[in-house]
Amino acid sequence: MTDNSLANEATGAADTSENQATATKTFTQEEVNAILARTKSQIEKKYASKYDDLGDPEELRQLKTEAEKRQQDQQLKRGEFEKTLQEMAAKKDAEISKRDSIIKEYKVNTPVLNAAAKYRAVNPDQVRSLLQPNLRLNSEGDVEIVDAKGAVRYTDTGAPLAVDDLVREFLDSNPHFVSAAPATTNTQSNVGRGGTSNKVDITKLDMKSPEDRKLYAQYRKASGLA
Repeated sequence: MTDNSLANEATGAADTSENQATATKTFTQEEVNAILARTKSQIEKKYASKYDDLGDPEELRQLKTEAEKRQQDQQLKRGEFEKTLQEMAAKKDAEISKRDSIIKEYKVNTPVLNAAAKYRAVNPDQVRSLLQPNLRLNSEGDVEIVDAKGAVRYTDTGAPLAVDDLVREFLDSNPHFVSAAPATTNTQSNVGRGGTSNKVDITKLDMKSPEDRKLYAQYRKASGLA
């Protein structure tokens, strides 16, 4: 091998070593940090530009918080409104129940007691209790006499059966509920006010009158019926 060949080979080896050194160049920490910072900035700019029209992020968070609070307030108000409706419905039901109770007292209970006393029932209250399943108020507030199946009963003439008819029919079918001695204007009782003796004709008592109901209660007590 000639000297020139050796020189050329040495020069080629030196060039290869230099190229490899250039290809494997390393970066300092400062250079790495600078590259990362540039990359982060580019990414932020790329995505932030899409939301520029929405305004300040802090303002958006505030708007979201206010919207959630308004929704909560509306839910609370809706709950209070529903509670108020329930209270009003309960109050209305109570008033209806009270009204129906008063109507029933004067259209059902009192007429039955009057009829029972009229037809000399031994215990009008018992008769009233026994006849309760056969008496009801319709939607118009009128009394209806019904059978065991709930069907309205009528007389032979086609008229609705009345309370008086029902009581008389019951006592005719159950004579043991009728007093043996007929009541007359001479029927006497030890019932009285202040210890005095009074004549009481229970067939003439008006059960709508508080005073007559009191006399009837005293009569039953004095007769040993209470």
